[in-house]
Amino acid sequence: MVRRNMIRRDCEILGGTPVFAGTRVPVQTLLDYLEGGQSLPEFLGDFPTVERDQAITVLEQLKHILLTQPV
Repeated sequence: MVRRNMIRRDCEILGGTPVFAGTRVPVQTLLDYLEGGQSLPEFLGDFPTVERDQAITVLEQLKHILLTQPV
């Protein structure tokens, strides 16, 4: 089951950039960390306002979107 509302997009927060709900941390930052070879614990250590559960849920949401959208 994929939970909702872990990502927030509001024009008042970073100009509408998707962020982790309740934070000002862009979701793109997590993807950049992982793409750069850094680990989830490193990301969470650098951005303590993001909870592990939030990051995992966002990754699950992105995985679900990727695997269910037609190519």
